[in-house]
Amino acid sequence: MSLFNHKRLGNETFKLDVDRMRRGWYSDKYFVNIALMLAELSKQNYEYAGQYPNLPRELCADCISCGDIEVEMQWFTRRPGKTIVVGLDKALTMLQLCSGYFEGGEFINTANDLEVWALEDGETVNYEGDPLNVQPVMRVRGRYRDFALLETPTLGILTRSSRIATNVYETILAARGKPMMFFPARFDLHEAQAADGYAYLMGLQRYNKDYASTLGPFVSTDAQGDWWGGAGGGTIAHSAIAAFLGDTAEATIAFARVLPVSISRIALVDFNNDSVTDSLRTCKAMFDEYRRLMDAGNEQEAARFILYGVRLDTSGSLRDISVPPLGDPKLDLGVNPRQVFILRQRLDAAWESWDVPAEWRERAREYCRNVKIVVSGGFNPEKISRFEKLQVPVDIYAVGSYLLSNDGPTVTDFTADVVRVKVSGSWLDMAKVGRRAIDNPAMKRVW
Repeated sequence: MSLFNHKRLGNETFKLDVDRMRRGWYSDKYFVNIALMLAELSKQNYEYAGQYPNLPRELCADCISCGDIEVEMQWFTRRPGKTIVVGLDKALTMLQLCSGYFEGGEFINTANDLEVWALEDGETVNYEGDPLNVQPVMRVRGRYRDFALLETPTLGILTRSSRIATNVYETILAARGKPMMFFPARFDLHEAQAADGYAYLMGLQRYNKDYASTLGPFVSTDAQGDWWGGAGGGTIAHSAIAAFLGDTAEATIAFARVLPVSISRIALVDFNNDSVTDSLRTCKAMFDEYRRLMDAGNEQEAARFILYGVRLDTSGSLRDISVPPLGDPKLDLGVNPRQVFILRQRLDAAWESWDVPAEWRERAREYCRNVKIVVSGGFNPEKISRFEKLQVPVDIYAVGSYLLSNDGPTVTDFTADVVRVKVSGSWLDMAKVGRRAIDNPAMKRVW
C-alpha cells in the first residue's frame, strides 16, 4: 500500500478500464500516433538512416531498429520544495496490465520484459529549481512502443495525488498538528474521490511519521475511503436545519436521537448568522437530554447526547452578529479569530446560568468545556497559520477547495522523459536539452 506498510495496491483496488487504456483511450493522441508509427516501422524492418544523430557516427554503424528501440524513461516532479509522492501503485498497475501491443485483435502483454524501479507511495522528493537536478520517482527500461501510451495516465495520477497529499501535509503543518477534516468532494468530479481520499491519507500518515503524531483520518464520503477501508463521516448540513425551520438545537437533538452514537455530534451553528446563540441553545438542549437519561440510569442512551463540537461556517460576505463591530467591519467577515474567542468564552461559561442541582454543577462545567470548536469555509495554510499565531482556540480545521489547489507553489506537475536509449547492448544518454538521466537511490526494483 505504501511506505507505511511496504505493500503495494493492485487492480482489485483500482479497477482500471484496462481494455480502453490498452487502446489509448486515456492517452494524448500524439502518444497513440507514435506507438502506431513505431509498430509499423518495426513490421517494415526499418533501420535508422538519418544524417544527424545525437550519437557519434561510429555508434550508429550497426543496424538500429527505431521501431523496436529500447529506452530508459524517468518520471519526476518540479514542485518547489518537498513533495509527498502518491500515485505510484496505480501507475505501476497501469504498466503491469497495459504494457504491450495488439496482434490480430489479441493483446500481447509485455510488462515482464520491462525493468521498473519506483519509490513507495508516501515517500518524499525535493526539487530546488534546477531541472538538471531532479529526483525521479519511477524509472522504466524497455521497448518504448510497448508503454508509450501510458505516459499520459501515469503522469495524471502522480500529479493529482501527489499534489493533494502535499497540500494536506502542508495544511496540517500550518495547523500545528491539529486534526483536519477532508472536505473537497463537492469541488470536483465524484470519480476522483477514491484517489483523492487515498492521497489525503498518505499526506496525513506522512505527517504522523515525520512528527511522531497519531492523527486519525476524517473523510466526508465513503468513496474517499474506498482504497484503504475508510468510511465517510459527517453530521448536519444547512439544509437539514432548514428542514427543522431554522432551529439548530432541534435539528441537532433529532440527529442525536436517530443516528448511531459512533457518529460524533457536531452542530452546525451559522444558519442564523448568530453562532453564539445557536451554540448555547444547542449545548443546553443536548445537556438537558444527557442529564435526564443519566438520572434515569440509561447511560448508554445518554451517550447519544454528548455534544462533541460546534462548527463555524460563516459566509465570507457576512459578519456574525455575535461579533460586535470594531474598526473596519470587513476584518470580521466570515469565520474570524474574534468570533472563535467569543464563542469559546461563552461556551466555557454557559453552565453557570443553568438551573441544575449541586451534584450536577461540575459535570455541567466539564460538558461545556469539552465541546470542541470546528471551523470551515475558505481555510488554507495561510489563514490557518494566522489563526495559530494568534492562538485562536480552534480544535479542528475543515479544509475543502484549497486541497485541490494547483497554482503557484502548489503546482505539482509531473514530467516523464526518455533519457537513454539502448544501442548495441549499451545504454547511451539520449535526453532532450535541459534534461539528463539521474539516479535516485531510494527507488527500489519493482520487477
